[in-house]
Amino acid sequence: MKTTYAGFCGAVLALAVSSSAVLAGAEDYRFDLVSTDHSVGSGAILEVRLTDLRTGKPVERAVIYATRMDMAPDGMEMMTTPVTAMPSDVPGNYRFTTDLTMAGGWRFSVAAKVQGEPETVSAEIELQAGP
Repeated sequence: MKTTYAGFCGAVLALAVSSSAVLAGAEDYRFDLVSTDHSVGSGAILEVRLTDLRTGKPVERAVIYATRMDMAPDGMEMMTTPVTAMPSDVPGNYRFTTDLTMAGGWRFSVAAKVQGEPETVSAEIELQAGP
């Protein structure tokens, strides 16, 4: 079997292209806010969706390992409140409960590991809590 230089380069290029299509990075995923009613009070529900931007499909079974809720949008980053994970019936949606202690701008920070991906997917999502 005789291999030409052009044939070898073509095979290497094809392998490189197929390999890069398989490997994704954190920028290939996005968290979006799903919940819309964020009233001041205890037990507020916050729901986000994690989407694979390459396919447009929700990402199931991500491991959420870091969450934080603070009032950074209103200049009060030190004002935090606990966040607790809850079960969700919707694939790719992740639910949390938190106490929104006052009206104003809140920032929800979240980090997750997606199965098979080496990078951490993270987001900072701003929302408004009203009376």
